[in-house]
Amino acid sequence: MWKYCGVERKRQAPQFSMERNGKGVGVIAVKADKMKKNDIINLEITALTSEGSGIGRADGMAVFVPFTAVGDVISCRILKVLKSYAYGKIEQIITPSPDRVNNDCTVFGKCGGCVYRHISYQAELAAKEQIVRDAFERIGGLKPEFLSICGSESVDGYRNKLQMPLARTDAGDIVSGLFSERSHRVVPVERCRLQPERFSDMIAFIKEQIKALKISVYSERENQGVMRHIFLRRGHYSGEVCAVLVVKRKTPEMAKLAAALTKRFPEITGVVLNINPDRTNVILGEREVLLAGKAEIADTMCGVNIGISPKSFYQVNTTAAERLYGQAAEFAQPKGKTILDLYCGAGTIGLSMAGQAAKIIGAEIVPEAVENAKRNAMNNGFVNAEFICADASTVAEELAKNGPAPDIIVLDPPRKGCGAETLSACVKMAPERIVMISCNPATAARDCKFLAENGYAVERVRAFDLFPRTRHVECVVLMTRL
Repeated sequence: MWKYCGVERKRQAPQFSMERNGKGVGVIAVKADKMKKNDIINLEITALTSEGSGIGRADGMAVFVPFTAVGDVISCRILKVLKSYAYGKIEQIITPSPDRVNNDCTVFGKCGGCVYRHISYQAELAAKEQIVRDAFERIGGLKPEFLSICGSESVDGYRNKLQMPLARTDAGDIVSGLFSERSHRVVPVERCRLQPERFSDMIAFIKEQIKALKISVYSERENQGVMRHIFLRRGHYSGEVCAVLVVKRKTPEMAKLAAALTKRFPEITGVVLNINPDRTNVILGEREVLLAGKAEIADTMCGVNIGISPKSFYQVNTTAAERLYGQAAEFAQPKGKTILDLYCGAGTIGLSMAGQAAKIIGAEIVPEAVENAKRNAMNNGFVNAEFICADASTVAEELAKNGPAPDIIVLDPPRKGCGAETLSACVKMAPERIVMISCNPATAARDCKFLAENGYAVERVRAFDLFPRTRHVECVVLMTRL
């Protein structure tokens, strides 16, 4: 692998030296002018960032180039130069990486979703495994045992949840799709390959009905119009679908749309109107109105019967999540133990261990999710499960002060990670084991570093790919009290 790459300038020919590093001959830039915007350089990609961009080096600085693969040699146009790094784009692929595959999506690179459709899934898994390893070693300064990454059974059609904004074109056509990268411009998507094909049929039908019923489409720029988003959620095993219509305000046409939708698609067991009147980029509003059927869908997770409401957190890749929760249970060793499940959502993680544990205490700040968790426990006959609607730090601090002290703590925080108060309270409770599930390796490594400095050994880490073709990767961490 080349350590550095040669730089080609239109205005000046560079000088190079050759070096053999045990993996082949590399080109090293020796003398060149300082890099500038719109320079065209030759660049070899040697690594990938956590955002999915390729990394090459020139003029002693890193150059980040999207949609490249490790091993690519490219002609690169420099777009922006900062003090120690630069951004570029592909002008031409001179020598393609062996990891490259044909892209099979017409909006890849435009919609802001997938970042890995141009490389093999094996290469994607290797990249994600390295991202997790780098986070714990570099950010956390930790050296746990890294277990091999667990991939997804399928790289297409795996999502059980769809959220699509609506917009109108200049010609007046209704489009649905995904926001482009770092913008709120809707890129029209007829069929997202990560979604089940049936979702595409439902979206197309809803748009037809919006047009037939003359329902206006929301414009974020003008803060006018009615229909904002379409939100679909499906039970992987049950096949039940809940359709959520996100609107600025309720109109009489919504009942007609709900009736037409349930008639056309019998698997839609409920239609919910979510009202979001605010000028915001938050998708769901506070108020909900049931238009047809029931608001919850039924499904199973790790053999546990569950109900999920629109606002409840639920992993989008069910089969991959089951393997992830299985790993969490293996790390936790829950038999006969009291488990505190912080950030518990609809209770799926804790309830997957409830059959072995002595007691489950779950905490979640979303009221609808807590109600789901309570019903899920009751419907499965788990009398040893208790769920509390409160901030994770509040519950953790209360238990640290007054008990009962858990034997095991399970953490499944949002992308921003755990709050300092939550981590401090966890340390005060002194559980035997802490198991963390995280969708952000960087914040997981940061939080594990704190726990390592406060009496816990970070023993094992395993990456899980719940989001194939996207930049996201999950990990499960085992920590034990020293």
